[in-house]
Amino acid sequence: MMRTVVAKFGGTSLAGPRQFEAIREIVNKDPDRRFIVVSAPGKRFPDDIKVTDLLLACWEEAAAGNDFEPYLEQVQARFQEIVSRVTPEFPLEQEIAILRNHLQTDPQRDYAASRGEYLNARILADYLGFTFVDPEWCVCFNENGVLDQAMTRRAMGASLRPLKNAVIAGFYGADMNGVIHTLSRGGSDVTGSLAAAAIHADLYENWTDVSGLLAADPKIVMSPKTVRYVSYRELRTLSYMGASVLHTDAVLPVSDMGIPINIRNTLLPEEPGTMIVRKLPKGEKKYPIIAVAGQQGMSVIQIEKVMVSDESGFSAIILDILKNRQLPFEQCLTGIDSVTLVIRSELLSECKEDLFEEIRQKLDPDFLALKENLSMIAVIGEKGTETCDANVRVLQALTRADIQISTINQGAGKLNLLIGVSEEKYEEAIRAIYQTI
Repeated sequence: MMRTVVAKFGGTSLAGPRQFEAIREIVNKDPDRRFIVVSAPGKRFPDDIKVTDLLLACWEEAAAGNDFEPYLEQVQARFQEIVSRVTPEFPLEQEIAILRNHLQTDPQRDYAASRGEYLNARILADYLGFTFVDPEWCVCFNENGVLDQAMTRRAMGASLRPLKNAVIAGFYGADMNGVIHTLSRGGSDVTGSLAAAAIHADLYENWTDVSGLLAADPKIVMSPKTVRYVSYRELRTLSYMGASVLHTDAVLPVSDMGIPINIRNTLLPEEPGTMIVRKLPKGEKKYPIIAVAGQQGMSVIQIEKVMVSDESGFSAIILDILKNRQLPFEQCLTGIDSVTLVIRSELLSECKEDLFEEIRQKLDPDFLALKENLSMIAVIGEKGTETCDANVRVLQALTRADIQISTINQGAGKLNLLIGVSEEKYEEAIRAIYQTI
């Protein structure tokens, strides 16, 4: 029985003609890969410039009334390098002329930014012999530039289901008046997820330049292992803690429907990558810890008052103070006589003195202190800590490394263990914890 696979290819996977040839080989190898979502060309080498950045430079110069042609020539050269090798008959000069006219007459930022995805999708569709689907027709925004997911699913389903194969541009859509709007950076991942949900795909493949989700930051841990399976909940935590994985917005459309996501490497297509699933397949081993990730630049506010646990409104007042100041917190830990708040240091930098004065006036604490230059580390494993000594091993590893813990927190769901350490010990702590995986 034939399955339906939506495959999204990122900017590094579409940076030049060799990458296009690799993608055609990947697509042709599996006829189930019927719907392809593409990003704009990314960097070909470390000091290269992404096509989207060149397009934004075009718009900035055009909007200021300056000469944008030098940047537009670079855009054309990037695409000419691709079409000369894979689709020589593609009308590139005609498409560049349309973009030039737009920049000369009424330059719109989102329209200019979206042309990298538009042209890449047009070129790849010609190269593969697939139908081109412009998201202007089916990725729906309201007039304020907010994505309408419900309408998008209906429109994408109607656009894609009748087609045998299609290439759809990522990153942008349009409102009812035909005005182009873009998603945030990485928005092509969202387009791919919406497409998979719209057609009830069996699998959403996300092809990039890594062989899946890594168990730790490779800048800190040398050659960390690839995670074979990860749950949607685990991925959400990893993304929030700064790991280079799919953004939450790119996961929700498919997770709501239980569609698995497979992160794959375009350069190493034979590797299985990471599967993001609702629950592990039967027979797969459940590891107590699958990954470790963290964030630096944290501060801890400690508020102590005797008998605080007997005052039901104490914590509520603290949260109201933060809410009125629009000051989000990362964690709120409560003890018998204390409340501890973990907040990003950058958010506190301009208001900490006023904040402390308000806390003193409204709560009259016995003790109030601020500890800065901290980092938060998440030790992640779906329910693994319920049945094993994973937490014990983590704490022992930190003790052996002589790393002092400033805060520690584990919710009732036991999805992750959150540990605070000093910033100077951050990388050392990551490496120590990784050894327990």
